[in-house]
Amino acid sequence: MEKTPENAAVCPVCPHACRLKEGQRGFCQARVCRDGKIVSESYGRLTSIALDPIEKKPLSDFMPGTTVLSVGSYGCNLRCPFCQNWQISQTGEGGVPWKEVSPIELVASAQRLREEGPFVSGIAYTYNEPLVSWEYVRDTGVLAHQAGLKNILVSNGCANEPIIRELAPLIDAANIDLKGSNQKFYDNCAGDFATVQKTIEILAATPTCHLEVTTLIVPGMNDKDEDVESIAKWLSEIPTEGDPITLHITRFFPRWHMNTDEPTPVETVYHLADVAKNYLDRVRCGNV
Repeated sequence: MEKTPENAAVCPVCPHACRLKEGQRGFCQARVCRDGKIVSESYGRLTSIALDPIEKKPLSDFMPGTTVLSVGSYGCNLRCPFCQNWQISQTGEGGVPWKEVSPIELVASAQRLREEGPFVSGIAYTYNEPLVSWEYVRDTGVLAHQAGLKNILVSNGCANEPIIRELAPLIDAANIDLKGSNQKFYDNCAGDFATVQKTIEILAATPTCHLEVTTLIVPGMNDKDEDVESIAKWLSEIPTEGDPITLHITRFFPRWHMNTDEPTPVETVYHLADVAKNYLDRVRCGNV
């Protein structure tokens, strides 16, 4: 743990590298400085839990037809003005009700559901940004594998390389949001484009991880042919150790700070999917 001259601890999780003094929370609102160390305040604090079709994550080419136990907490290290889950991702511990669920309890719940109802293939870490509490994903993931369950990560991918490399062997399938094709777009979201690219490259190179990528098409921001062409071309050039990468081209609906905007025209989504198909074999359309 690095200490700054101002006697503050530096969070190692993402490029924001928040420098926090005792009791201060980071940009993500989920990590806090306690006893001179930065820890996950949101560890095990679940705001959302549901049984979902795996296709809803979205994962179209990994164990289709199965169900996953989806869980989320609070906090996020991005500020996308079009955030679809802003009620939980853009708040801290006092902004939304939560229930503490330990990794042991969560895995036991998934096992019980698998025995009682529809086939539950695994646990999905989703809804808010799960990597701001990556330790919970790690600890639950180890127990999930011991129980024969799959681990599914749905993330913005904006976490530092050591975090991704530690988690990668535990992740059986991931869907990473690639929000735009350059840093200029990520400046709108307080993110780091190169960090997300690195996350995608690491997961693609992990033989045990099936990887899919989602790009939300936001009118006026990333809806030009060249935007999607750049993304699809780059994805097509990434070496993979497993299945080919699937790209989801997804329709935007008004949310959060962009709640008065118009949804993406359906024809735009289909057209941009066709653009992506010039480079990728697996392209899906979402929210249409």
